Amino acid sequence: MEISVLVIILSLAGLIFFAYRGFSVIMMAPIMALLAATLSGLAIMPSYTELFMGKAVTYIKAFFPIFMLGAIFGKVMEDTGLAKSIAKAIINGLGKDPNKAIISVVIAASVLTYGGVSLFVVVFAVYPFAAALFKEADYPKRLVPAIIALGAFTATMDCLPGTPQIQNIIPTAYFGTNLYAAPVAGLLGAAIIYVGGFFYLSRCLKSAIARGEGYGKHKLNEPEVNEGLQLVPWFMACIPLLTVLIVNFLVTQFVVWNPAILDAFKEMKGVPLVVGDVKNVASIWALIIALVVGIFLALLIGRKEVRNVHALTKVLNAGAIGSLLAIMNTASEVGYGNVISQLPGFQHVAHALMSIQIGGTPLVSEAVSVTTLAGITGSASGGMAIALELMSKQWMAWAQQIGMGPEILHRVASMASGGLDTLPHNGAVITLLAVCGLTHRDSYKNIFAITLLKTFAVFVIIMVYSVTGIH
Repeated sequence: MEISVLVIILSLAGLIFFAYRGFSVIMMAPIMALLAATLSGLAIMPSYTELFMGKAVTYIKAFFPIFMLGAIFGKVMEDTGLAKSIAKAIINGLGKDPNKAIISVVIAASVLTYGGVSLFVVVFAVYPFAAALFKEADYPKRLVPAIIALGAFTATMDCLPGTPQIQNIIPTAYFGTNLYAAPVAGLLGAAIIYVGGFFYLSRCLKSAIARGEGYGKHKLNEPEVNEGLQLVPWFMACIPLLTVLIVNFLVTQFVVWNPAILDAFKEMKGVPLVVGDVKNVASIWALIIALVVGIFLALLIGRKEVRNVHALTKVLNAGAIGSLLAIMNTASEVGYGNVISQLPGFQHVAHALMSIQIGGTPLVSEAVSVTTLAGITGSASGGMAIALELMSKQWMAWAQQIGMGPEILHRVASMASGGLDTLPHNGAVITLLAVCGLTHRDSYKNIFAITLLKTFAVFVIIMVYSVTGIH
């Protein structure tokens, strides 16, 4: 193996090591990128300011509105109690039967994430009711994180057509698609994940009950659900979620943007980052409009909790500030990928990934590349952004040669990003376990099983497409 490739491996190993140890990716991504650049003979300062920061800034320009508005929408849903109202109604409504307990938690998490609420917010909203249900029924609490993960971290994150989560948005900027790309493939993938995940978790729960395993003696972050809490009726709380989905669909399907709308901006001085084609930003524009409408409706319906300027300012500021960490983490990983892509050794890595030609399409190459980088970085959006930034043009060219549309490329990339990203150092996994008051030793095995199922579903989709061409 050439030294140039070993340099990249060393850099990646360093990034995953420090990320696992809890060091911020915002800090470690440029350090590891510059280490690789220096060992490869590139000048350190231009590598940082031009290669790393140049691409990071481009990513922020493209996706910051979605991160910010999505975080604000999630925070408004959380602080107004709308998310809790939905979770409580679903979980308490289905009852304590083992299968119903699993289904209720999965549905609650799925409804919120598909409606546009950040999966981090969903964890906080669903956990208290899920844990209270399991405690009252004396079911093992250690299974709660995996059940929440099945609802929030899988199908509604990147499979179901139209989901407004960032993992379904990123491919639109590279393939010129929209959020509804390859709907049949997405629905099939969701069915595989939900059915397989349910049977796996149901078996785990029933086995634990048969062994006499109860809730367990837990003291950390035990739920405090106030049954007398006055929440907005669940059907009212659902209105902002449905609005985001409906408005996004209507704008995506029926609003035709003038292709010349960008021309005036391209001619302006000092505006270097104007996108080349409207189709690359149309999906982002649609979601921006949908989220803004959703935020206003959520504030209107939950106005009792934001009845003064101070409360309104607090919730909006918390959402906006909270979005900064997420966007900067992902942008740093994209900047890291851009530096790596310019190194001599990357040509060998890219050739190896592009040489994966199982089935005669780029889909296996894409799936392996995306899910591997998502696993290495511990981030679905970060790993996918790196992979698409480095190789999307080659995959598109390959697809065009064989008459394949970009929609299936979008769906495979999106689904693959949510596979091995949930390794132990993943931020969402760490947050989920912390909120539930559990450790990796307690619950990670079941979360990892869902991860394997998610990864398996991607390759089933590829096989089905290869045989039938349906997407």
